[in-house]
Amino acid sequence: MAKLSSVARQKRREKLVAKYAAKRKELIEAGDVEGLRALPRDSNPIRLHNRCNLTGRSRAYYRKFGLSRLMLRKLAHEGKIPGLVKASW
Repeated sequence: MAKLSSVARQKRREKLVAKYAAKRKELIEAGDVEGLRALPRDSNPIRLHNRCNLTGRSRAYYRKFGLSRLMLRKLAHEGKIPGLVKASW
């Protein structure tokens, strides 16, 4: 499991991105570089990173499920993800 501080930092960034999205779009359309610099750095969507919804793991993330490979495998084996079956041939 990821450090709780990493998960908390990510959630804080998500809130800032949502809060400043409209203002950022407005400034970009106007071409106001100075106005963009005045915004908080963490309000830039580039600074977001995908994380597993259950563990906070940042690597091996599957967008379709919102989970890391480890949790995806665990939940698939338990049959908790509808439509996902273990391959066998």
